[in-house]
Amino acid sequence: MTVIAARRYCHGTAHETALMIDGTPVAPMDRHCFDWIGLCAPDAAEMELVRQQYGLHPLAVEDALNPRQLPKVEVYGQTLFVVARTAELNDGETIGYGQTAFFVGPGFLISVRFGSTRAHLDLRGLLETQAERLAEGPDYVLHAVLDFIVDGYLPLLDQLEEVAQEMEEAAIDVFPEQGTIRRIFRLRRQLRRFERVIGPMEEMCERLVETDLPCIDPGARIWFRDVLDHVRRAMARMRGLKETLAAIVETASLLEQHRQGEMTRALAAWAAILAVPTAIAGIYGMNFEYLPELQWRYGYFAVWGVILTVCGGLWLRFRAIGWL
Repeated sequence: MTVIAARRYCHGTAHETALMIDGTPVAPMDRHCFDWIGLCAPDAAEMELVRQQYGLHPLAVEDALNPRQLPKVEVYGQTLFVVARTAELNDGETIGYGQTAFFVGPGFLISVRFGSTRAHLDLRGLLETQAERLAEGPDYVLHAVLDFIVDGYLPLLDQLEEVAQEMEEAAIDVFPEQGTIRRIFRLRRQLRRFERVIGPMEEMCERLVETDLPCIDPGARIWFRDVLDHVRRAMARMRGLKETLAAIVETASLLEQHRQGEMTRALAAWAAILAVPTAIAGIYGMNFEYLPELQWRYGYFAVWGVILTVCGGLWLRFRAIGWL
């Protein structure tokens, strides 16, 4: 059995003995008591024992075993079924996704985790030190785990923002190389998938805040509102990051066009300057017997004087208008 932890809590205090998951239906408990069971990647047979023990709906169990569900909230009688998605960086720039499904019913909360390396044991230990909060019931635990999942998005976004900032600063100095451009488009593809997979978390949290749902006390909605706020901030940062990556290529292209324009103007200016001696040399290189000043003693020096004067004037003019 892939049970990470299974304990019963009464009035916010944990029982010393762990719960046994053997398919035996749970007897009715005091309303101040609930079971919190954490499962990691269980198989169908193990989930069947949990289903029998807590009376879970087969369709919800089937969805919990499918690790590619989108975030959602569904109601099965008196049981609330919630699916959340986790995200973390696997190799620096590739986002890996996981899924955590929750069954919240009268007297129990069951979490089924796939793909995420962030276990809930530390969170459980923290909550066990806050008996007054834990005594509020499984809806408060649901909020705490959802908040834990959403907070896991922030380190991911922090690292991607650092990568984007480095590429943005480098693009100011030189146009990105082909490998860098491919890297930018890979990151944009990763962020589009992040928006598609994690985006429904916002709608899911809105439903927990605004809709009357079984096992969610109206007084607990303020806690889910805080989770909703964190999701919205994470999505806003993601969209800003996606815009930054798009702007890097656009800005680099504009800067490169500007640099190419400066080079083109400089080449045009030197071409205009060099055209003067070329034209004069071309004229006096013609094979005609009678050309003006051919027999003049100072003709050579006069031609050089004209060339230097005109070229110098052009150079000063181009310098004045910023072409050189």
